[in-house]
Amino acid sequence: MFWANPKIAPFPHAIIHVDGDAFFATVEQAIHPELKGRPVITGKERGIVSAASYEAKALGIQRGIPLGDVKKICPDAVIMPSDYETYSLFSKRMFNIMRRYTNVVEEYGIDEGFMDITGMRGPHHMSYKRIAAAVKKDIQEELDITVSVGLAATKVLSKLASKYNKPNGLTIISNRERAAFLTKRPAGYIWGVGRNTEGYMAGLGIRSAWDFANMPYERVEMLFTKPVQELWHEMNGEKVYPVNNQSKTSYASISKTKTFTPPSMKTSFIFSQLSKNLENACIKARRYNLVARRLTVLLKTQEFKTRAVELKLTRSSAYPNELTKVLADGFDKIFQPGVLYRATGVTLSHLHEDESIQSTLFESPVQLEKLKRVYQAVDTVAGRFGKHSIHLGSSLAANKNDQHGGARGDIAHRKKSLLKGEGKRQRVGLPMAYVKGI
Repeated sequence: MFWANPKIAPFPHAIIHVDGDAFFATVEQAIHPELKGRPVITGKERGIVSAASYEAKALGIQRGIPLGDVKKICPDAVIMPSDYETYSLFSKRMFNIMRRYTNVVEEYGIDEGFMDITGMRGPHHMSYKRIAAAVKKDIQEELDITVSVGLAATKVLSKLASKYNKPNGLTIISNRERAAFLTKRPAGYIWGVGRNTEGYMAGLGIRSAWDFANMPYERVEMLFTKPVQELWHEMNGEKVYPVNNQSKTSYASISKTKTFTPPSMKTSFIFSQLSKNLENACIKARRYNLVARRLTVLLKTQEFKTRAVELKLTRSSAYPNELTKVLADGFDKIFQPGVLYRATGVTLSHLHEDESIQSTLFESPVQLEKLKRVYQAVDTVAGRFGKHSIHLGSSLAANKNDQHGGARGDIAHRKKSLLKGEGKRQRVGLPMAYVKGI
């Protein structure tokens, strides 16, 4: 076989995967050093675990567990509201550190990303292994969080490597070490292999990741679909998936959902939450110059039962003023009086680029052009003074009240600690850990 030749370079390509360890909880421990070594949980506002520190995971606390059960498992657990603003700031700094070593960086998620460092040994005067170690060290020293890092010839292999030794691990899989590593990993360990595919593989006698990678390609081609065939190439060190350093500019759909507490059966309040969802979805669509042909409206009851309806728009749009009537029609179709609701959501779909305003027979092109200019002004104001500085009257109740009340109404530390000149909707890009040092 091609990879049996010991003269083949261990890294024909060099891909690093950086994965934050229990990222949200670890960021909280970085901001609050007194919490290091303690079981930290985020998600107080949701009533379930959003993230758990490794101290909490060691006790059996996993994502999605109700917070009431957390207290039974660990009465001393520190439960905090999620501070997404600060998590985002830490994420940006992490990716900026990664870009010191290569400009080919893919932000795969808020807490993980890929780096293509092929050919960067010379510029940095380091081996690929030393570059991976340097990235890990810089992130830990500068952000006071740990990450697990994997280095391999492809994205799939580097993802397997970072997963192997968490938390705070550095795992290298060269092509020469690939067989030994994959032999010890089950087939379901492969990134992209779900339960159904794993079960299908088991039926074929494929138990380990190496069983799959070592199959003749002709047999893989006969037994599996194209996505799994691509995994086979990646598992054999053949680069199929490039590291994409381009920011996302297009979407098949845009969804915005929000949970609120306590649950409510008040019609005006629930519709206000929907209206705010719609404004948020439209803000994102306009950011990418997209308009929607369809709108889906969703309501979730306190018993987690969901009702939704998809509505066709008479004209593609991303302007809430135009879509509120359609939103109200959808709401009337699925809303049930006397039922407690805990969440609302909207989805803009059948998106396409907003090339020009197309009016219908009964619409005025002048009015549509005015509406476009109005929302250009709304977006400009939002950029200066914060999102929802200007909003629909129908969103007033959702904007006026906190998203969560009662026991879940505690707000994140960063929102409590405002600097001079900061407000509810606009703050400088600094987490309080760094503000304290000013």
